[in-house]
Amino acid sequence: MKMKITATLLSLVLLCLCVAGCGTAQANAAEKKDGGELNLFVWTEYVPDSVVEKFTEETGIKVNMSTFSSNEDMLAKVKSEAPGAYDVLNPSDYMVAQMIAQDMLKELDFDQLPNFSHIGESYKNPSYDPGNVYSVPYMGGAGAIVVNTDKVDKEIKSYADLFDPSLEGQLVVLDDFRAVIGMTSKALGYDLNETDPAKLEEVSAKLMELKKNVALYDSDSPKSALIAGDCSAGMIWSAEVAMAMEEVPSIEVVYPEEGPYLFFDNWVVSKESPNYDNAMKWINFVMDPENMAMILDEFPYLCANTDAIKLKGDEYSSNPAKNPPADAIAKGSYVENLDSETLDIYNEMWTKLKE
Repeated sequence: MKMKITATLLSLVLLCLCVAGCGTAQANAAEKKDGGELNLFVWTEYVPDSVVEKFTEETGIKVNMSTFSSNEDMLAKVKSEAPGAYDVLNPSDYMVAQMIAQDMLKELDFDQLPNFSHIGESYKNPSYDPGNVYSVPYMGGAGAIVVNTDKVDKEIKSYADLFDPSLEGQLVVLDDFRAVIGMTSKALGYDLNETDPAKLEEVSAKLMELKKNVALYDSDSPKSALIAGDCSAGMIWSAEVAMAMEEVPSIEVVYPEEGPYLFFDNWVVSKESPNYDNAMKWINFVMDPENMAMILDEFPYLCANTDAIKLKGDEYSSNPAKNPPADAIAKGSYVENLDSETLDIYNEMWTKLKE
């Protein structure tokens, strides 16, 4: 009888432990599930869903991701929304400086960003954000020339070559006024950020030559028109060229003799962010080399994370579309902020071009 009672008591103890264990596991799961939210506003085709899903799985943080196609669209959208609509933003170099000047960003807490150690020294302390007070670099690249050599007989070496009448109706170019006007200015031998009114008159006239050649303006997925055969050349993001090359072997990347339009995108936190700690978790997560390598698998842009590049190996490093060569970068130019009068001229040129 005593043995039977003892066995019964032991069963009850084990049952209680099991229930308690299940309760703890459920509590932990609930805690992880209730990790809060994070509102991301990023460039189109720049953050893989698989990476977002991994972040949520590891942190329990629900990610609400929306996208934009230009820095100017992003800025206008952020300003039009209620304060705190977004946590983490993804602006390019010059736009970071503009947002800092407008007091739109919150300083980063580097105690929560240990993975910043994986960022290459050459990408730290940029001119647009000295000391990386507000931003950490993500990915970048160039406004590269793309050519389908099966469809284009003319040798293309420069931005100026894209204005050739033989390319009428064949080009896809970025739907980005600073990139296209900057390319046109460079084609004339002027600065990417030209401000001289007399020279800008020449740029405006030159743009009309380009107008006949452009079949499509697309910053979201310009590779699609090239893969489909709807366009045979153009000026698009370098990584988009890389992805098109994988689908169509006759597609090649060319870095213009004038020096390419360059960009580098960053992670920043909105000053009104309601989920600051979650924003820090996201930025630190993306800087983990394994996670960054996952991103490069899908969107192979120029990368600031040197340890992620090591993980990718020669397949990434030796591909000039994925990893633009040093000499092309050295000859390139970044967009700079312009005064309001010059911006008005640029906007007028862009409107006229797209009429």
